[in-house]
Order: sequence, then structure tokens, then C-alpha cells
Amino acid sequence: MTLPPNDPTTTLNDPSLYINRELSLLEFQRRVLQEAQDESNPLLERVKFLAIFGSNMDEFFMVRVSGIRKQIEAQITEISADGMTPREEFAAIRKLATDLYLQAQQTWQKKLLPRLEKSGIHVLDYAKLNESQKNRVDTYFREVIHPVLTPLALDPGHPFPHISNLSLNLAIVIRDKKGNEKFARLKVPDTLPRLVPIKRSSGGVRRDGTIAPHHYFVWLEQVIIANLALLFPGMEVISAHPFRIIRDADIEIQELEADDLLESMQASIRRRKFGSVVHVAIYETMPREIRDLLIDNLEIYPTDVYVQAHLLGLASLWQVYNNLELHDLKFPPYKPAIPALLKHLSSPAEIFETIQQGNILLHHPYDSFTPVIDFLTAAARDPNVLAIKQTLYRVGQNSPVVNALLEASERGKQVAVLVELKARFDEESNIGWAKKLEQSGVHVVYGLIGLKTHSKIAMVVRKEGEGIRRYLHLATGNYNPSTAKVYEDLGLFTCDPAMGADATDLFNYLTGYSTQKTYQKLLVAPVNLRQKIEALIRREIEHAQAGRKAHLIFKANSIVDPQVIQLLYVASQSGVKIDLLVRGMCCLRPGIKGVSENIRVTSIVGRYLEHSRVYYFYNDGEEEIYLGSADLMPRNLDHRVEVVFPLEKAEHIRYIRAELLETALNDNARSRHMLATGDYFRPQAADPSLDVHQSLMLMRQTKK
Repeated sequence: MTLPPNDPTTTLNDPSLYINRELSLLEFQRRVLQEAQDESNPLLERVKFLAIFGSNMDEFFMVRVSGIRKQIEAQITEISADGMTPREEFAAIRKLATDLYLQAQQTWQKKLLPRLEKSGIHVLDYAKLNESQKNRVDTYFREVIHPVLTPLALDPGHPFPHISNLSLNLAIVIRDKKGNEKFARLKVPDTLPRLVPIKRSSGGVRRDGTIAPHHYFVWLEQVIIANLALLFPGMEVISAHPFRIIRDADIEIQELEADDLLESMQASIRRRKFGSVVHVAIYETMPREIRDLLIDNLEIYPTDVYVQAHLLGLASLWQVYNNLELHDLKFPPYKPAIPALLKHLSSPAEIFETIQQGNILLHHPYDSFTPVIDFLTAAARDPNVLAIKQTLYRVGQNSPVVNALLEASERGKQVAVLVELKARFDEESNIGWAKKLEQSGVHVVYGLIGLKTHSKIAMVVRKEGEGIRRYLHLATGNYNPSTAKVYEDLGLFTCDPAMGADATDLFNYLTGYSTQKTYQKLLVAPVNLRQKIEALIRREIEHAQAGRKAHLIFKANSIVDPQVIQLLYVASQSGVKIDLLVRGMCCLRPGIKGVSENIRVTSIVGRYLEHSRVYYFYNDGEEEIYLGSADLMPRNLDHRVEVVFPLEKAEHIRYIRAELLETALNDNARSRHMLATGDYFRPQAADPSLDVHQSLMLMRQTKK
């Protein structure tokens, strides 16, 4: 696609300059799928990437497609920035998703299964089991599976049963002694492993500590189908056809009318299980009459049905990755480093003295998350600490972060925590933590009406001498030690007085009635973040227009906001060099003559999930870098509480610029470059190859 540089009919509002966000998100899923296809990845890592692809696609339909369906049903015809109506989006999504599913199925059946077989991991169809293997799994059926199953009939006395979200089911046709055919539905229990180990040693470690050379599995639904006669005695089982459904799982909260947000969230989570069906996956062998029965009773359209060739529910492949202790088929283990400044502290309180000496930057997962836990634990136990305030978005299970806050409260500290109940798919976990914190005497708030609190910030208020000092941890990622091992994120310890004052104002904004509109150093959405980012881009434009070198490097999960994209187009037209490291959605088109020819877009997908947000401004040699929780999307800039913070230490700016950004931009192993069409291509293999993840791990190991 090429536009003439001075075409008077072309404006920066032209839909041809924008890529549909949903299609861009599906293109990211393609890049994840490519990692499953990449033979340079260890075998079980390839299986893991296919499982991630499956999970991502499930979420895409639960959230994004369900939203478009609602627009269509409400007869909304509003056109998006790229010029598509909801109906056009839906049609384009189906076409692209169908192609991706086909590739994923072929990857599993033709690429991964044969490789697993050669490596001693045998995922077998029930029909291919020998007699001994069948006897084992049939015994398992009688002893374990059969008691769990609940077949549900469909007839005038039994209405079509509710089918839960993400469930795998069997549509069963049976015939009674009079020759009458009947229909029954059976849920494949998700409380049992989808892949049934045929041998006791399959998937685990033997009693003597060794690992078996061969592991044998069979699909749970196939074992059930083979033994259906035991469920319907006196009846003839004609056929059984698996199907899997995905429901609308996007929670809508009427906050203005909700007296108790906690109660409303609990009710919404319950409703999620009963959301409308947006996706049904079936096999080609399902007869037309059963397919029509599902369409009628699930109240869906034929276009909501996706025919799969080999495996319904690719996310089940997580079991293969998680349960096999075969480390030679996975990425080599990496032990995160602890920065030298924090490595040999003689007492917990010494962490505060260390922060006083200067800001400390952490880069996860290359640096360990342990110092963050140590910081909060030290705050809980230090008698000089008066208060701890923190935002929690996703913390995971058995959270040491929450345990530190509970201990602080029990030791008499003033603890205030904002728990974001609207963190999608973490709502139940967060509700549980919120209740536990409240029971321990922690002041818990649930966020602001109409805004999701996505910022990552912890503040410790400590008495020192006659005054107090505020210590902060600011981050791009969640307070979750588990994801910190696989998500690439940045965090900063500081006791900078101006940032501390800003943090106090922020927490007053979150917990009270403050209408703070100005901050000294922090950029806070929806207060001043958009205005400041746009002002910094305009400053770079002014440098370029004055003939000075101008350069922007933005690293984000997504760039979607039309207003920011237009400004980046203006910057490109003004001569600003723009490098965008965008892991996921990018609605901007690079490389269009006269519009975006100075913009390069790179996406990196590999061992670690690129998650940090970095905003770099060359600023005529006086480089400025901001880090934070916000992507360049309308929701982040206008509808969430986000915090973006400056890096002020020269060595930190140098590290982000030279080590992180430059290495990522020069990566030729895990990077893809975006074309103006929205397609991505991988750079030609080079010798030596440069993998940003490998490079940063090696750098940490060299420093040890």
C-alpha cells in the first residue's frame, strides 16, 4: 500500500491509514503460533506455545468477539478508525480465525505429534491402544471416571441443559429397545486430566527418582466414548460427537448503581458462567442434524460454529508441558540475578539505607523479583515503618506480597491497599485476597467509579529522625512472583521526595475524594498522562523541524489510540525517526510514503513475554525515558488509573537505551517487522544471530 506524499485527498483521518485492532490482535496470535512451528525452539516449548495460542484464542472470543456480537445485536453501525462496521469486523475475524485454527491443528497433528512420538511422548487415540493399554484405561474409567459423569437427557421432560464456559462435551445419540432415537449431553469432567496417563510412570517421576523413557497418554473424551455403554444400560449407543463452547465472559458492572462493588463483582462472576455462547468447536464428523440441534438450543448463528480437524481445546496441551519433567526438551533453566547493591544486606532494614544511596532499577525476569518481596517484608517488620500503601492488580495464588501486607497489619502498621476487582479473569482471586486483607484490618478500597486501576505502585512511609521518608516501588508489571519469571518488566526503587509527594497525592486520589490535577514528576492517567506524552512527541517534532536530530523509541504491548497514531504520523512527516517495539496490537501502518516512512514497527515473541512499557525521547541529546503501566490505547490513557514515571539516573537511562532498546531493535532471532499491509516478516537469519532474551540473560550471568 502506497500513498502519494502530497495527495490532497489523503488526510490523517483516512481509514486506510489504520489497521483494525481485532485483526491486529489475531496477527499477534499468528506470531505466537509461529513459535510453536519454529523448530529452533525445544519441543515441549513448542507445545507450550501452541497451548498459549489456544488460551489466547479462547480469551479473544470470550472478550473481543463477544463485544462485537453485542454491537451487532444492538444494531450499532458505528465505523471504527479503520473504516469497518461491526458486521464487517465479525466477517473478517471469522475468516482469519478459521485460517489460524487450521494452521494450529496442522501444527499439532503433522509437526508436534510425530516429534513427541520420537521423543518417547506418546499421545495416542483410544482406537490405537493395544489390549493391555485398553484394559488399563477401561479400569481407570470404571474406578475413577464413571462415578464423576452425569449424562443429561434431552426430551420434553428434560430441557436442553446449561453448558458451562470452556467446557468439552459429548453429544450422544442413543436408541431404546423400541427403536426410538434419543439425544443426551455429557460434560467431559474438567476435574480430571484431559490426557489420561496409561502407565503410572507416564508424566511423572518414578519411585526411585528416575524418569521413564516413554510416556503414554490417551484423551479422556475418547476413553469415555469407548465406555458409554456402561452409562446407558439397556440402550444402544449410536454415536457420540465432542463439542466445545466458549461464552461471553466480559463482565459489565453498573458501578453507579452498585452500593457494594465487591458484591456486584461476585454477582457478575456468577453471571459470566451463563453468558451467551459466541463460539462452538466441533469435528467434521458431527452430523448436520446434531449441529443444527446445537445451533437451535444454544441460540447461536451458523457462523459461530468452527469445524476443527484434530483437537478441540488446544489449551489442554498445557498438561503436556507442565506434567513432564523432561528438562532436555525445554528451555535451559535460568536463575534470575539479584543486583549487587541488594545481594548481601546484613539486615532487612538495610534495604532502606541502600535505596537512600540512589535509585535501583530491576529488570525482570533477568533480575529476581525477590528484592520486591524483601522490600515489603522489611517494611512489615521494621519498627520505624508507619504505613504501607499499595495497588494490586494481579497477584496470583499464595501471594508472598499479600502475606507481607497481612503481616504488616498484624504488627500494627497502617496498611491501605487498592485491590482492582475488575482485573479480567483474576476477579475471583482478587475478591478472595480483598476479603482476607479486610479481615486482617487492612484498609481495602476497590478503585474509582468508571476507572480500572492498572497502576503498579507501592509506598512505604518510614519515620527517620524527626521526620518521615517515603520509599517507592514503581513498576511496569504486576506484583506476581510467578509471572515475574516469564514476563519481561521493569521496576524502580526510589525515595525521591517529589515522587514520594506525587505518590501520596495519587493514593489520596484513589482512596479519598482528592481531585489532584498536577503532579511533579509522575504521569498519571486519566489526569495528565495523555497530555504529557503528546507534548513530549510535539517537542521531538519541534527538534526535527529545527533541523536537529530527533528520535522516538516506544516499547509497548499495544499502540491503538488514533490520536497518538496521528501525532506519530505528523512526527514522521516532520523527519522524526520512530522505532516502535510493539509486542501485540499495532493499528499504525509503517512505511507509507509521505506519511509514515520514518516509522519502523518491530514485534518480539519468544521465551519471555515482552510486557514493559518504555517511552524514550532523544530530546536533542538530553535523553528522557519514562517507564510505566500504560499502553497507548484509549482505555489506558482515558479510562484507567495508570502511572508512568521518569528515569533520572544516567546509568539507568544508558542501560535502557543501549542494552534493552538497542538489543531489541537489533534482534534477528525473535523479532518480526511490520509491513504497511499489517503483515509481519522475520529478518533473514544472520551469523551471529542476536536473541534479545538470550543476550540479556547472558549479560546477567557474566556479571555474577
